[in-house]
Amino acid sequence: MTSVTSSTSASLAHDALTVLQPGFHGTSAPGWLLDRLGEGLGSVALFARNIESPEQLAKLTAQLRNVRPDVLVAADEEGGDVTRLEARGGSSFPGNLALGAVDDAELTRAVAAELGRRLAACGVNLNWAPSADVNSDPENPVIGVRSFGAEAWRVARHTAAYVEGLQSAGVAACTKHFPGHGDTAVDSHHALPRVDVPLATLRTRELLPFRAAVAVGTKAVMSAHIVVPAIDPHRPGTLSRAVLTGLLREELGYEGLIVTDGIEMRAIADAYGIERGTVLALAAGADAICVGGGLADEETVLALRDAIVRAVREGDLAEERLADAAARVRELAAWTVSAAGAAQGSAPDPDIGLAAARRALRVTRTEEYVPLDAAPYVAAFTPVANIAVGDETPWGISAELERLLPGTVTGSFRADDALTANVLRLAGDRRIVAVVRDVHRHPWMAQALGSLLAARPDTVVVEMGVPQARPSGALHIATHGAARVCGQAAAEVIAGRD
Repeated sequence: MTSVTSSTSASLAHDALTVLQPGFHGTSAPGWLLDRLGEGLGSVALFARNIESPEQLAKLTAQLRNVRPDVLVAADEEGGDVTRLEARGGSSFPGNLALGAVDDAELTRAVAAELGRRLAACGVNLNWAPSADVNSDPENPVIGVRSFGAEAWRVARHTAAYVEGLQSAGVAACTKHFPGHGDTAVDSHHALPRVDVPLATLRTRELLPFRAAVAVGTKAVMSAHIVVPAIDPHRPGTLSRAVLTGLLREELGYEGLIVTDGIEMRAIADAYGIERGTVLALAAGADAICVGGGLADEETVLALRDAIVRAVREGDLAEERLADAAARVRELAAWTVSAAGAAQGSAPDPDIGLAAARRALRVTRTEEYVPLDAAPYVAAFTPVANIAVGDETPWGISAELERLLPGTVTGSFRADDALTANVLRLAGDRRIVAVVRDVHRHPWMAQALGSLLAARPDTVVVEMGVPQARPSGALHIATHGAARVCGQAAAEVIAGRD
């Protein structure tokens, strides 16, 4: 057992709080959170449940900074399908796959700068974005349109541009999910994925975007809860010294903050528990522990603080490693304070998200297609949303079509033997607009769409996930994402307003 003689219990507890990034419930800061900020808590994590409007969010972050002016306020604001600022209405930005499809790095940089400007205006200074995962497995249930694409060079180029744009607004980028979550068919929210590829493949595919992010100075990197046997066959990346220290620090030369993905995700919690998982992550080289997507209470924060202190006292975590982690948190906090002043005065570009969504559309028309001039029936084939996206964020084109074609009617459908018959019955004589999402991943959806097109070949098909199948229908629109602006851009084409 290693005794602790160079720090008091208070300073150990202070550093232990500094490395935590907890969430909370409510739209104003609870008393316990403010108390912990006063005791050394270095970061606060925000989720959709905490955000009602930009004005409310600005008041909340000001409340936090009244206690700790340099607090890191983090949010998972990727734009596109994953939005916290606009969870109630859908994002004003099209998301990574759409930007990758346009393949204009300057556009990506400008979109990220505008997103960063809006975050900064609300007091958010750490964004858990961008996703630098190469979506090499089309069956991937958790990345998909969150990736810039399936080619490493494309993802690398746009990851770098996104980091530069976001940080130009004074918001720290957190490039994720290291060493790459794209080649998995398992969602780490629910289980522990594996990436079984040779190290040479990892270096030329998964790691290429992270090298690009490091080269342009990403301020943070988020670890992935995945096992990569070529690097460490025993522990997931978040808990692996070989991954975080050997690969990220030593091989890639990264010197910034390493943040874990949510420590309460089942890939970690089921096998290790959150307290042990937290200690193992810090020992492996992580500097900040993200917690609060699911567990968001004072008891969790205190339990993790005490587990870290206990690990130092019992020799399971080196005191120097904890001190180093806390120092990196404070270094990033200092950067955000200085960067906020330097970034003031950047000009807003409120229309850039819609312009990007329009450019991202891939439209295929038959010669017979005539734009709709009457209200259609929209059949939304709805898969189960993954946790990263959340069920609370609306998606589709119904609201946007309703604005252009008043009287539009919508039905939402899941797997059902009578799905096609129900759509045809409810649509009646109206033109049908079938809205699908990752149809290649859902056999029930592919079967229903095929049956619908056989019965009504004039159906319009809008694919809002990763496009795989050949275009079908009188009009086929691939939006490369399900954000609100993607729906607006598609609706304009359907109604002949493009």
